[in-house]
Amino acid sequence: MVALKDREYQRILLIKPSSLGDVIHALPTLSALRGRFPQAHIAWLVKRQWADVLERAQGLDAVWPVEPGLRGWASLIPRLRAARFDLVIDLQGLLRSAMIALLSGCPCRIGFANTREGSPWFYSHRVAVPVLDIHAVDRYLLVAAALGTVPSGSPEFRLGIRSGDREAVEAVLRRHGLPGSGGWIAINATARWPTKRYPPESFAAVADQVQEAGLGPIAFIGGPGDDTAVAAVIARMRTRAIDLTGATPVGLLPALLASAALLVTNDSGPMHVAAAVGTPVVALFGPTSPVLTGPYGSGHRALTSGIACSPCLSRRCRNSVELECLRSLSPETVVEAATRQLAPHVAH
Repeated sequence: MVALKDREYQRILLIKPSSLGDVIHALPTLSALRGRFPQAHIAWLVKRQWADVLERAQGLDAVWPVEPGLRGWASLIPRLRAARFDLVIDLQGLLRSAMIALLSGCPCRIGFANTREGSPWFYSHRVAVPVLDIHAVDRYLLVAAALGTVPSGSPEFRLGIRSGDREAVEAVLRRHGLPGSGGWIAINATARWPTKRYPPESFAAVADQVQEAGLGPIAFIGGPGDDTAVAAVIARMRTRAIDLTGATPVGLLPALLASAALLVTNDSGPMHVAAAVGTPVVALFGPTSPVLTGPYGSGHRALTSGIACSPCLSRRCRNSVELECLRSLSPETVVEAATRQLAPHVAH
């Protein structure tokens, strides 16, 4: 019987529907698979809201957007079976994604041995995770290694930026009075979990101090649903801030962040996009762990308070001092980190 790592595959499906940060974490696995199977057709099943980001991923032949809800997932099954994939990789590791892998009709289905909701029962092959304290990027790459990929240098986030994307972002920046590439600082004041959000008064102090120190103009980024959180920060500022919330579709997020000199952010999807396109990051971590989900690669700063209950990995704060893990990170500490991150670029 041919070992898993020695098999050849012609049609490969990656299942990693969400979230944005997790999708970015899986890009090096795509790059590794493309190197191992250069002639294969590789498709990716992803939630529709992130499909436009994946359209920029190099080495991907097809993006399969899935609509929300059980009906959206079920509607894909006939197409999946007709596509006749000979390898399905489930990086999501939940019951729904594992069921989709099984119902695709593919005989070779790979996932992690320690995933949730009974999903390992639906795989034909299970990949062990030898240690728990491993970054998500490196954990996903264990699947690629099981398929015979050979590491060659650092993991690659091949997230391309189209020329039209750059032009569209430059037009938005000009419209808001911002300088071109590298001339402004982005702040992402939002996150999916309430416990991941640095307090608005603290973000306001950071933004004011950055601008008063002459480090560059500040612009807040975010999606259409983030306007309330951003407004809460801007309302507490002394200096003028620019609000880019909802100004660009998600597909332009790589180009937007590539044009910034720095991103100051909560633990969030944009943090991972910025790291993937090479923009320096200052990330604020409270309930989550930078060891597991920090900005990947060198040139970034992940700040933690070090209090005893952090990281708790919880969406609900049970500390007697609410969000002490984030409140303990002073604006001065964040601004100092931002100054250090910007220094090499200013000197250049």
